[in-house]
Amino acid sequence: MVYEAFLLIAVEALAVFLYLIATGNRQGPAYQAGLSAFMFLVAAAYFVHAWSGSGFTLAMKTWRIKLVKVGHAKVPFKNAAIRYLLAWGWFAPALLVGGLLDLHHVKEWSIAFTLGLVAWGLTAFLDKDRQFLHDRIAGTRLIALPKPAKK
Repeated sequence: MVYEAFLLIAVEALAVFLYLIATGNRQGPAYQAGLSAFMFLVAAAYFVHAWSGSGFTLAMKTWRIKLVKVGHAKVPFKNAAIRYLLAWGWFAPALLVGGLLDLHHVKEWSIAFTLGLVAWGLTAFLDKDRQFLHDRIAGTRLIALPKPAKK
């Protein structure tokens, strides 16, 4: 996830740059909400395109992890989109708690995110196949690819 975050930061930085140019760098509440929505959609495009195309993002390829849907050559767009939305379960609890409790300090947010990540990660232990909840619901699964043969 850390490697994926670094790659996504680069994609999102470009998206923010383009958004600020397109909006003339306006800073009103509607523009801030628009930026958040745009960043959400850019991340969706990044992940859904990668998952429904090759089955992996650059980070997943590096770690030899591929997303598949049994019985399909490629993950259907619909399943990739559902997986993207449900994968927000890693972060949504912390964002909800942070908003409800009006958290402001990095330490408070770190605790909220850590607890949320651990809780979502534990969903794999509740599944007989050790799948995360978002994969189970989306009908997808992560597989480990074999190491490339040495030449």
